[in-house]
Amino acid sequence: MSWVCKMELSESVQRGLQSLADASSFDQSGFQALVDVSFRSLLSARGDPEVLDQPELKQVDQILLKQTHTAAATFILEAVKHNADRSTISSSLEELTFSAERIEIFYCTYQTHKKELGRLLASIGRRTPRINDVSWRLQYHVKNGQVDKVNEPFYLMSLNTENEGSSEDINFTCTMEQLQDLVGKLKDAAKSVEKASQM
Repeated sequence: MSWVCKMELSESVQRGLQSLADASSFDQSGFQALVDVSFRSLLSARGDPEVLDQPELKQVDQILLKQTHTAAATFILEAVKHNADRSTISSSLEELTFSAERIEIFYCTYQTHKKELGRLLASIGRRTPRINDVSWRLQYHVKNGQVDKVNEPFYLMSLNTENEGSSEDINFTCTMEQLQDLVGKLKDAAKSVEKASQM
């Protein structure tokens, strides 16, 4: 399966990128200008693209220009999201009829802005809370609400979490089996994080 399929680019995005690859729609200076402005518009605090103001793009149809800019920006964000490397980007753009020279221009611009765009994407949305501390207390159920004997231990758990400067306690109860399952999953998660950090 190709990377383009994995990213699930819509047909309109693929068409926009194919237009960008077409030398009759975008000459070399127009191509470079559109690629540059696509990256800059994603990093702009205002978020408004300067596409229509580029002298190299004045001769391009305005609707085509907007469609192509949207497609390029979408592809850039998908590439950053998937942490795409040179071969991945090259093969994806080749499938969309980009020439080797245009792929090189795109990839060099991507490399220049990749880290900054990665930080920008990471800052979007609510972050997962960080667990600062765990406290627990063992309780013992003797009877339930129907006056039946239960005789089973359970744990009162409290996770002290912090998210963007504010702290919050998350409280829950669990049985011994549920606690063992939670500990097992946390160990698996820790191993996964350790492996990912070593790559």
